[in-house]
Amino acid sequence: GGYLRMPAYERIALVTEEGSFEEWDRGLVNTNPLRMKEYPDKVKALQEKTGLDEAVVTGRARIGENEVVLMVMDGRFMTASMGAVVGEKITRGIEKATREKLPVVIFTCSGGARMQEGMTSLMQMAKTSAALKRHSDAGLLYISVLTDPTTGGVTASFATLGDIILAEPKALVGFAGPRVIEQTIHQKLPKGFQRSEFLLDHGFVDRIVERQDLKEELCHILDLHRTGSAVGDTALKDLSEAVKKQGKYKAPYQVSLEHAKDKTAWERVHLARAKGRPVGEDYIHGLFDSFVEFHGDRYFGDDHSVCGGIALFHGQPVTVIAQMKGKNTQENMDRNFGMPNPEGYRKALRLMKQAEKFHRPIICFVDTPGAFPGMEAEERGQGEAIASNLFYMSDLKTPILSVLIGEGGSGGALALAVADEVWALENAIYSILSPEGFASILWKDASLAEKAAKAMKLTSYDLYKAGFVETIIPEPETYTLDTMLDICENLDEMICAFLKEKMNLPTEELIEARYARFRRM
Repeated sequence: GGYLRMPAYERIALVTEEGSFEEWDRGLVNTNPLRMKEYPDKVKALQEKTGLDEAVVTGRARIGENEVVLMVMDGRFMTASMGAVVGEKITRGIEKATREKLPVVIFTCSGGARMQEGMTSLMQMAKTSAALKRHSDAGLLYISVLTDPTTGGVTASFATLGDIILAEPKALVGFAGPRVIEQTIHQKLPKGFQRSEFLLDHGFVDRIVERQDLKEELCHILDLHRTGSAVGDTALKDLSEAVKKQGKYKAPYQVSLEHAKDKTAWERVHLARAKGRPVGEDYIHGLFDSFVEFHGDRYFGDDHSVCGGIALFHGQPVTVIAQMKGKNTQENMDRNFGMPNPEGYRKALRLMKQAEKFHRPIICFVDTPGAFPGMEAEERGQGEAIASNLFYMSDLKTPILSVLIGEGGSGGALALAVADEVWALENAIYSILSPEGFASILWKDASLAEKAAKAMKLTSYDLYKAGFVETIIPEPETYTLDTMLDICENLDEMICAFLKEKMNLPTEELIEARYARFRRM
């Protein structure tokens, strides 16, 4: 049910600008390390049959306006198994990309290691991975595109090391092939096992992309990662212009407390939880352009209660992460009612670390009753996942803003709120536990939740007075999608000012101020 396999040069023509591809390192000679008599003849015969010199074509190309180092594997040549020449061509390409500060795009397709080259083949896994580590340490982007089939040593090296991993639909991707697994454990594998969709569900792929959409998808992702002073200067100029056009909104940090007693704490709890209240995805669509969502924690799964990706904010690339509750019963269930599992927090952290690498500000929208308290969450390390977010967010070298838009339930909310500033919508809440849980623990009676809500000091005004949030965003009397525009306009202005200030701070000053913010609490 998947695509037919595509020759390398056809693939290159599909995704690059016409005439832009410049091939590198054609004609490298295989050394035949095991001295197998039939091997050189087989290589020569395949070269004549396919017009390829080996199982990968490498070079420089343009995708849209983006110059990249592009490498495409071709399964017609010994099932694109990785021997010394394949490993060498890929490593050289990565090294050139590092020297010339270019992104790398690799289309993978492989039966794995090349048996005819023994240990030399195995070592290519380490060699290519080491080259990618240096490329990554230089702050450069690597996009891996998995095509059918990608298995064995290629899967266990460069194929799965992408900053962003795309896959064609129904591509077979795995370390041990299905036949090997079945012969080893004598177990029939389920339908769809090791296919792209399986990998997406299990957190190993960012996106599945139809073949005809790959060029547009790559172009969009590359555009969001374009580096260089011109891009940065343009974004900051756009932000500065946006700040100048403001003025109608009072200074973001001048909060009036005159409405603090308009509603009781319990009433605000109900408003924070209200059906029809705007949720994370509404803020993403209302505030940002060109949002592209990325999936998976790279360990276990993709948690739908946390959405994350990259977007543009007045021309500035930003990483956006939002806790998601859903808007109807089916969505509520799919998103686990906004209660993240460990993989949700790990996905968020993965994306935040990428934001640091690519110097993108991070904007989080917090709305959760709390981290999911189920047995499976504990088995997969819920506490560790939350702790890791607190640990790493404390000194990520990029600005972080967190906005409380609904419920802020305990550590499940804090795991996305170790930020330079935390803002709260007027009827948002933020607490050590739910009022019901608080009442159950202290008074052994969950029905005393209203009393607990008052005692917990969980309203935005309580939080502001205690120094836990920097500002409060006023809400209309009835807050729904229909009345959301003013909130988005206010947030737009405030985020502009926040980014203009924080992005101009020296990194050490930014991190020290973040540490001091929590140190005084």
